[in-house]
Amino acid sequence: MEKKLPKRFIKFALVGLSGTLVDFGIFNLCISIFHFNSIVASVCSFSMGLTNNFIWNRLWTYPESKEKSFGSQFIKFIIVSVIGLGIRTPLFAALEKPMIRYSSTLLEANSVISPTTLGHNLALGIAIIVVLFWNYFANRIWTYKGIK
Repeated sequence: MEKKLPKRFIKFALVGLSGTLVDFGIFNLCISIFHFNSIVASVCSFSMGLTNNFIWNRLWTYPESKEKSFGSQFIKFIIVSVIGLGIRTPLFAALEKPMIRYSSTLLEANSVISPTTLGHNLALGIAIIVVLFWNYFANRIWTYKGIK
């Protein structure tokens, strides 16, 4: 087993955390300010998070990858991420209503945050955690193949 694997996974997860912050921020902006449908907002926020993650993974998690073709890596990263989106979107859609119902049991009637907002964010958070593992292993095996 590669000695750098745990360190790289931690870096990948930290980059993913920054992408998650971008993802949640854009998602909530799209919902609250622009009144997008939640699924459309999820796809938009995913795209911004993906761009963030690719740049930081190339620069920090896998700096050796800068020797490889940017275009080829980016296309592989997008393919892995789109498959991840294919996992995330139906999972988010399936969790959305149950998480809203669950959130309504947690929050007071006069709460600052609505059950819908909390439910959307809980569903998105669960979907993001599931997709983290897919993205890490698929990118490690394919996108960053041959990186020591």
